[in-house]
Amino acid sequence: MTPIEDHPLRYRLANELHARPFPTLQAPCTAVFLAIKQPVNAVGRDRDQDLAHLVSLLDRHGVAHPQPGATHYSGQIGRHVLKWEQHTEFVTYTVFTPGLSARAFDPTDFEVFPEDWLAQAPGLRVTSALIRIEERPAKQVLDACLGEWFVPESLAVSEVLDDAAVIATDFRINPDGHMRMAAFVSPGTGERRVGRIVQRLCEIETYKSMSMLGFARVRALDGPIGEVEKRLNHLMAQITRGDTAPEVTLDALLQSSAELENMIAESSFRFGATSAYEAIVDQRVSVMRERRYNGRQSFADFMMRRYDPAMRTVASTKKRMEALAHRAMRAGEMLRTKVDVSRSAQNQALLKSMDRRADLALRLQETVEGLSVVAISYYAVSLASYAAYPAAQALEISKGQLTAMLTLPVVLVVWWLVRRIRSRMH
Repeated sequence: MTPIEDHPLRYRLANELHARPFPTLQAPCTAVFLAIKQPVNAVGRDRDQDLAHLVSLLDRHGVAHPQPGATHYSGQIGRHVLKWEQHTEFVTYTVFTPGLSARAFDPTDFEVFPEDWLAQAPGLRVTSALIRIEERPAKQVLDACLGEWFVPESLAVSEVLDDAAVIATDFRINPDGHMRMAAFVSPGTGERRVGRIVQRLCEIETYKSMSMLGFARVRALDGPIGEVEKRLNHLMAQITRGDTAPEVTLDALLQSSAELENMIAESSFRFGATSAYEAIVDQRVSVMRERRYNGRQSFADFMMRRYDPAMRTVASTKKRMEALAHRAMRAGEMLRTKVDVSRSAQNQALLKSMDRRADLALRLQETVEGLSVVAISYYAVSLASYAAYPAAQALEISKGQLTAMLTLPVVLVVWWLVRRIRSRMH
């Protein structure tokens, strides 16, 4: 019996779901996190440069290289464990080190990334963080640590995953350029769960930072959008008053509409990415199953107060731009209709003028035909008189009488011939 043939992507797609497992961590330990993004066209970047930068770090520790075209890597570098992931717009490095520094959030922990290696990074730092993972102490000690390590005004702290740990951060960049995060692990919490907690902290910070790029784009667009909106209001007023030629207003309206479409086209990817990153942040916060700690604001509270307004601004700006584009389109359709009606009226007036000219031409033609009958009749009577003159002498008819006798018949014959020729032409 011949087995059924597999789809060529079956195993690859099934393995992709298991390609990036959570780290396995045991408290106490330290995590150092770094996210790098190219400032322009990050989606279309040369991804081989990302992999080459990783290989450069691995070579410093004499570690085997990942497979060509790899999008993730995990391995030991000295006494550290390195986790590398390549994403659509950015690359992340996470280094886990057993034990804790004597000084909380010691900047020397970040020296696991050599300074010259950082300078060669194919991009810029989006965010970096020092994460301290330690066993959960007594409440008084924990509260003292929170007060000493973080800014109280923006501190977010909560118990997560059914009291598996207490996580905390103030989402501020310290003088050394890093975010500070802490996870106080409760006794009995498994190593995989600790790894998931730390991974979620890194993801929340990364996707929060990436989505805020959309907010920066909105602030940069605020002035140009306002100018276009002002011009549209002025053009709509011109349309209402009718004091400007529709063609002139239509040209200006099309220019404003083109500017809007260009802004929408240039911002569409960033707005879409911001929406996707926001959804990831909300999902990562929700799966932590937070419970308020000591009456402090939770991660969800912080996001609601500080992060959600920025995301709503991005969404409202996107809707505003789309509404302006539709408004310009409707105004353009109104103006085009107005121009078409005006041109139709001009065409009707032109047709009436042409009808009048045709009528005048017909009357002129009839007049000319009448004059032609007279002229032809004059010459025809003269010729007929000359032809009939010998007979008139024999009958003793004078020339005047002969002319009088021939005039009416000749005129009738000429008139009949002209009418016949005219009827054949028509």
